[in-house]
Amino acid sequence: MIIDANGMHYAALNAAVRACPEREVRIEHCVGQRYIGTGLSDKRIEVVGTPGNALGAYLNGGSIRVQGNVQEATGDTMNGGEIVVCGSAGDATGYAMRGGKIFVEGDVGYRCGIHIKAYRENRPAIVIGGCAGSFLGEYQAGGTIIVLGLNAQGRPAVGNFCGTGMHGGEMFVRGGQIPARLPAQVHAERLAALPDEAQALVCEWCALFGHEAAAVLRAPFIRLTPDSQNPYRRMYVGN
Repeated sequence: MIIDANGMHYAALNAAVRACPEREVRIEHCVGQRYIGTGLSDKRIEVVGTPGNALGAYLNGGSIRVQGNVQEATGDTMNGGEIVVCGSAGDATGYAMRGGKIFVEGDVGYRCGIHIKAYRENRPAIVIGGCAGSFLGEYQAGGTIIVLGLNAQGRPAVGNFCGTGMHGGEMFVRGGQIPARLPAQVHAERLAALPDEAQALVCEWCALFGHEAAAVLRAPFIRLTPDSQNPYRRMYVGN
């Protein structure tokens, strides 16, 4: 089913998506409509244009692919499924996500992956092809964030204060350069090769956006994890 979103109020658009009896939905001429795909689990949605905030919030399954950029809080608290952005994403991408995958071809704004967490078999993942703004992985409690830094053109792959409050999960930054102003509570190590699970995510990103995986993986990576010798809990617990 094809829905022309030109001039549609976001509530009407989302109602039309939910009411659609077909599993595959294509939304054309999208201009800032919010909450597309919220809470859905059984549809494959393709969006042409620029969706508004909270695309795929509480997503439980299925997939959303955007032919363009996305605004803030994409994948907010999503539980499962996949979001693919053929462009760049705004701030707080993957906010508090608990499962599923987000693949961004370009850059992301500030606080990507804030409060991302994992539970049992649910291990959320965010793969960013370009660069990430400051406070990447803020308060990260689980899951995986990968920044490839492609087409950085001299910019750092990751902004300031990466991993502030991080107490679980892991981040991988391509290029071998430790992010600037890294908190003391985050441990950084240079890797000769990515672990298998992270490699698989990079290969998936490359397949989605037409890059050669071997060339991308050939570069060194930095692995960021919470520093068990200097954890954040010391800042909040009086013992």
